[in-house]
Amino acid sequence: MLARLLKKPFVRAYATNNQLFLSKDVSKDIPTHELFQKLGFTKQPSSGLVHWLPLGLRILRNVENIIHTEMRRVDAEEVALSSLSAAALWKTTGRWDNRELFKLQDAKGADYCLAPTCEEEITDIVKAHVGSYKDLPLIMYQVARKYRDEKRPRAGLLRGREFLMKDAYSFDVSETHALVTYDKVYGAYKAIFRTLKIPFAIAEADTGDIGGSLSHEWHYVHHSGEDSLFTCSSCGSTSNIEKTLALPEVDSVPVDTAEVRYFLNESKDTLVALYYPVGRTLVPLFLKEEIPDLNTKSTLTDEETLAKFMEGEEIIGKSIIRVMDARLHDRTILPDFPVPFQRGSFTTLTGLPLVEAREGEVCYKCEEGRLERQKAIEVGHTFFLGTRYSAPLNATFTNEFGKPELMSMGCYGIGVSRIIAAIAEVTRDMEGFVWPATIAPFQVTIIEGPGKNYQQTVAMMDGVAQSLKEGGITVNRDFRPLERFGLGKKIRDSNLIGVPLVVIAGKALPRLEIEVRGKRWEQKETYLWQELRARKQEAWQWEVSEVKGREKHIVHVDGFVEVVQALLKDM
Repeated sequence: MLARLLKKPFVRAYATNNQLFLSKDVSKDIPTHELFQKLGFTKQPSSGLVHWLPLGLRILRNVENIIHTEMRRVDAEEVALSSLSAAALWKTTGRWDNRELFKLQDAKGADYCLAPTCEEEITDIVKAHVGSYKDLPLIMYQVARKYRDEKRPRAGLLRGREFLMKDAYSFDVSETHALVTYDKVYGAYKAIFRTLKIPFAIAEADTGDIGGSLSHEWHYVHHSGEDSLFTCSSCGSTSNIEKTLALPEVDSVPVDTAEVRYFLNESKDTLVALYYPVGRTLVPLFLKEEIPDLNTKSTLTDEETLAKFMEGEEIIGKSIIRVMDARLHDRTILPDFPVPFQRGSFTTLTGLPLVEAREGEVCYKCEEGRLERQKAIEVGHTFFLGTRYSAPLNATFTNEFGKPELMSMGCYGIGVSRIIAAIAEVTRDMEGFVWPATIAPFQVTIIEGPGKNYQQTVAMMDGVAQSLKEGGITVNRDFRPLERFGLGKKIRDSNLIGVPLVVIAGKALPRLEIEVRGKRWEQKETYLWQELRARKQEAWQWEVSEVKGREKHIVHVDGFVEVVQALLKDM
């Protein structure tokens, strides 16, 4: 039965819920994750879990192949790690208390988790196999299922409990060498996203729970996204909301009242008071450069922080730092300071951004441009880790002088299933999905239209389909009987699942009609097909027209394969 389903994807895709698509248009009100299921791409057995069906799996494999190609170009070696990870490693790195870990015990009571990421495991493996500096650098990657105990799974593939991810890890002899590797993988990511065709944004980002000192996020800009990106109109820098520093507009209304939050440094001998405008969102991490040992991860309330600072009979020898957000001024009313202090222990910093940026504020980097805000869907993340994991796991190598040194690391993730969901969300229209040609389940649908010599047409198209396949083009043949499924219905069905081109063979043979469904995502002065047509228009009897907003080509079968290849190249 499965073999039959694979041979007839259209029948399988549309037999389940025909009444949904009685109209020629697909309502935008249908959530994308529901559309995936209605069309037979995926099946959700329960919230946060997804089964991949034949159509969806074809897209998934195409995305994976693009990733494999570019990772191999940077000499990354593929591995396949277990989904189960022992608790001991996670406790050593301090990540076992993460509330999103799926935790379980075996029959003997040993603790494990279902890995959401594999820094601990891969570091332990490399530690056991790398002895000398001559063994480095090393990049290892996998495409595997990952798990997260997501409290509110939603939007199907975008936020689930189980997901497919490409995770890669690099190991180097020094920070300098590790940053070279980071740039190398960064370049591979650019190549991956360019091959996927959809315009993307790269944003500077906070390292979060993963750790490290350098991080970039990879996004698709779309109004449905949960993340916010800010781009400067002058210097062009882009960062996410956790990383964007902003100054107030020159003509902004003065802030009358401030509120305050209290923090301690790591040694608990310095109290840091952060003053910021009432109603704004404080981001203590913005102070990491000015106060490197600021403890921003503390869960203490302000009252508990003050009590901790006041422990002991007197506070002589302790310090107090007051930091004023750049939006405050000398007339802003500040809360009373609750701690007795001596003038010599008191420091005040002013003019620093402490709160989340807002659109229209001034870029802190160049102090010239205005910040423009966009919603986006995050689909990838790269981190420079340094010794965040090699230090606690004691992952060392012997340097050229015979001395042990810690490896310097990077990690690099791409949400494979999330990319598919994001591209679907960003590109879909009233006719259904619009896949880039590089990942579409099929690149061409062939339909034999009505005509006097139907069997002869089918035989000719068998040869055409074979030529397309030999040219590296994936083909779907819609053999459903025309008396039951008309030509218009077949075209709409092909458009619905996002096949870039529909080829119709009928009365005009030996010329074939090509209807373009795919989109050209990059603006060019001249596309490849236009260059080809300039040379071959007469020889191939190549006509181009637009009918009801849809681009159509009519071309002789002799040049058909080259025309299809040229059209797909820009989609």
